[in-house]
Amino acid sequence: MGKAPSILGAIMFLYCWIWVANAEYNAYQDPKQPVMKRVKDLLSKMTLQEKIGQMTQIDRLVASADVLDKYYIGSVLSGGGSVPSRKASPEAWVDMVNGFQKGSLSTRLKIPMLYGIDAVHGHNNVYRATIFPHNVAIGATRDPQLAKRIGAATALEVRATGIPYVFAPCVAVCRDPRWGRCFESYSEDPKLVRAMTEIIPGLQGEIPSNSPKAVPFVAGQQKVVACAKHYVGDGGTTRGRNENNTLASRHDLLGIHMAPYYNAVIKGVASVMVSYSSWNGVKMHANRDLITGFLKNTLHFRGFVISDWQGIDRITSPPHLNYTYSILAGVGAGIDMIMVPYDYKEFISGLTSLVERKFIPMSRIDDAVARILRVKFTMGLFERPLADYSMAKYLGSQEHRELAREAVRKSLVLLKNGGSADEPLIPLPKKASKILVAGTHADNIGYQCGGWTIEWQGISGNNITAGTTILSAIKNTVNPKTRVVFQENPDSAYVKANKFSYAIVVVGELPYAETFGDSTNLTLPDPGPSIITNVCASVRCVVVLVTGRPVVIQPYLAQMDALVAAWLPGTEGQGVADVLFGDYGFSGKLPRTWFKTVDQLPMNVGDRHYDPLFPFGYGLTTHPAKAK
Repeated sequence: MGKAPSILGAIMFLYCWIWVANAEYNAYQDPKQPVMKRVKDLLSKMTLQEKIGQMTQIDRLVASADVLDKYYIGSVLSGGGSVPSRKASPEAWVDMVNGFQKGSLSTRLKIPMLYGIDAVHGHNNVYRATIFPHNVAIGATRDPQLAKRIGAATALEVRATGIPYVFAPCVAVCRDPRWGRCFESYSEDPKLVRAMTEIIPGLQGEIPSNSPKAVPFVAGQQKVVACAKHYVGDGGTTRGRNENNTLASRHDLLGIHMAPYYNAVIKGVASVMVSYSSWNGVKMHANRDLITGFLKNTLHFRGFVISDWQGIDRITSPPHLNYTYSILAGVGAGIDMIMVPYDYKEFISGLTSLVERKFIPMSRIDDAVARILRVKFTMGLFERPLADYSMAKYLGSQEHRELAREAVRKSLVLLKNGGSADEPLIPLPKKASKILVAGTHADNIGYQCGGWTIEWQGISGNNITAGTTILSAIKNTVNPKTRVVFQENPDSAYVKANKFSYAIVVVGELPYAETFGDSTNLTLPDPGPSIITNVCASVRCVVVLVTGRPVVIQPYLAQMDALVAAWLPGTEGQGVADVLFGDYGFSGKLPRTWFKTVDQLPMNVGDRHYDPLFPFGYGLTTHPAKAK
C-alpha cells in the first residue's frame, strides 16, 4: 500500500509534464518547421492590436523599448541623417538597435522588430562607411557583377551596425534628368536597369538552385532584406518633377517603368516600396490595380509592400487632410507596412477603427501581416534577433574601399580627349614641372559623395567621413618632383602668369536629394562656369564633372581639351586619378543621353527626334599608359 501513492504521483507528474511541454510548444518558434506553417501558427495566435503593430514602422526618434513593447511595433527605421549620435561607432549602432529589439522580445509573442535604413550607395548614413558611387555611375560601368559585389559589401557594412533591412535598390528608370532623384537611377534604358538588379542577390544572397524563384530569400546573417523602389513610374513624371504625375499608356508603363520589377521579383526581393508619384492622375499609394492586382496577383510577389516616408499622408492634397481616408486607401490598395514615421498612435487608432467597423476586412490585415512575418522567418530574425559586435570590422574595410575605387574607375566616361585622336591629352603625364588643380569639387569629400551621404541632403566638407578627395588622389599619383598647385577659383591672370604644364578643373553640382534636386535649367552652379573659362582659356585643361546627371556643358565644350563625366564617385576619389593618369584605361559608357539644351528634354535613346550632344552609350576608351 505504501508504494501506490508514489506510483500514482509519478504518473500524474509525467502527465502534467507532457501537458505543459505540449502547451508551451509553438510551431512558429520551431526553425525546423516550414516557413508558411510558422506564419500560419503565429498569425492564429495574434490579436488585432498585435497584427496592426506589425504593420507599423516608426522612426528611431520616437522609438523606445517601452513603445515597442506596448504597441507591438513591427519595424523601426533611421530616416536620412537619423543616427544614434554624430560619428557613432558600429558598436553604438548595435547597442541602439538591440535596445529597441529588447522591447519587442519582451512582448507576449516575442515577435522581433525589423530595423531599416537607407543604404543607397553604401551604408550612407554611417560615419566611416564606404560610400560607393551613386547608381547613375554604376550604370555607366555596364557591369552587373560589379553591382552584385557592391550589394554584398553594402550588406556586410549594414550588418556591422546591427541592421538587417535596407531601402535599396532604387530601380527607377529616369527618363528626364531634371528629376532630383535621377542619380539614384542606373539608366534611362530599362534593359540596363534590369541588368543592374543583380545588386539584389548581392544584398540578399543568391537563391539556391533547388528553391522556387520569385519567393523572398535572405541568406543568413551576412545578408540583408532588400527593397526595390519606388513602385512604379517615379522616373517618368512630367518635366521630371519629383512626386508628380507620370503620364503614360499602360503599355509604356509596363514596358519601361515596370520592367526592372520583373527581375527584382524573380530574384527574390523581399520588399517593394511604393512611389509618391501618380500614374495618370492616380496616386500610387492608393493604386490597388497596380499594387494588389499587378504586383501581388500577376507578378506573384510574395514579400511585403511598404509605403514611403509619410506616403499615405500624401494621398490627399494637402497631405494629412483626411487621414482616415488615407489609411483606408493605402492599406486597401495593398500596402502591408506603413512608414508612419512619427504619429504612430494616430495610425494605429485609425486602422484599428477601420477594421472594427469592417471598412477594412480582416483578410487584408492577415495578408499584410503574413507577408511581413514570412520575411522575418525567412531571414532568420526569430532565431537571431539581437546583433553583436563581431561584424564591426566590415565597416569601411580596406577591401570595400578597393571595390569602391574599382567602381569609380569603371564608371568614368571620357567625353572629349584633345582636338583629335592624334592629339590626346589623357592619359595625363605624371612627370610635369607644375600642374594646376582648380575647382569647387577638387577637395571636398561631401561634394563628391552627393546627396544621401551622412545627411539626407548631403553635406559639404572633408571631415564628414573618411575618404580620399580628388585633389589628394592627384597628389598621391603624380611624380614626387611634380609640383601640384591648388587654387579653387583662380583668375585668368594667375593662370597665365604661372606657366602650368596643364590643369585639372573639378566642378559640379552641389549635393541634393529628392525634390531639392529638381532643376528646370540643369546649369552648373557658379563659380563653375567661370572657373572653366578662366583656366581653360590659358592652359591645356581637362574638366572633371562631379554631377548626378548630364548638365548644360555645350557652351564651354570648345574651351576644354578634355572632358570627363565622373558622376558622384563617393569616398574613393583615388579612382579618378587612377584613370586620368593612365594606370587604368577609360571604359565607362553613358547610361544617359547627354542633351545639348534643356529645351530638348525629355529625350531618350530610341526617340524619333534624337539629337544629343553625346548619345546614350557614348564613351571614348583609352589604354593604360606605359610608365613615364
